[in-house]
Amino acid sequence: MSQPVIIKSNKYGINLILDPDIPFEELLGHITDKFLESERFFRNAHMAISFDGRKLSGEEEYQILDTISHKTSIHVVCIIDNDEIREQYTKQKVDDCLAEQSGNTGKFYKGTLRSGQVLEAETSIIIIGDVNPGAKIISTGNIVILGALKGTAYAGASGNESCFVAALDMNPVQIKIGNIIGRSEDKGILASIRERRKVAAEPQIATVSDGHILIEPITKNTLNTI
Repeated sequence: MSQPVIIKSNKYGINLILDPDIPFEELLGHITDKFLESERFFRNAHMAISFDGRKLSGEEEYQILDTISHKTSIHVVCIIDNDEIREQYTKQKVDDCLAEQSGNTGKFYKGTLRSGQVLEAETSIIIIGDVNPGAKIISTGNIVILGALKGTAYAGASGNESCFVAALDMNPVQIKIGNIIGRSEDKGILASIRERRKVAAEPQIATVSDGHILIEPITKNTLNTI
């Protein structure tokens, strides 16, 4: 092979094509280097992984997963066989693994997140308190804030754009859902929040609509559409 490690990926999974001949410890070093080079593409992703080109023992697979876990922010949720790598099938495997881990439940966090604090959750999360400017909440599911959102919220961190962010007082620096980003300084819907805030705070919900972040008051109709 011209390269000892080749990464092939889609939205939901990674296929590692490995040199069959070089010593395993040397191969492990090449895997580390390859993932560090690609870190910005996979940051905080939850993905399935498969191996090709080389027969690996269970211990060798574990060492590779351990290396990826410690050297990057990628979360490998399951290993699949090579002949199962199809994007939709892989997506289903990832969703199943995440559902099994979360038990379809959410978490609660009581307290205010202050500047510099980052709270990450593998499930949907409800925050009883405020998220202040400079603070960040990241969730693979939905985010509900029973207080003011003045910092950054990232829902659907595994790439799920069907998630939402809701807050009693919506005044964010940035909201991201899946791969869609909105910022308060933009001239679109997020910027208008500050103008509405001069009148009165109201519960609002952020969702993805037509490739953009849409923020609107929480009503019976909006709840029926999520």
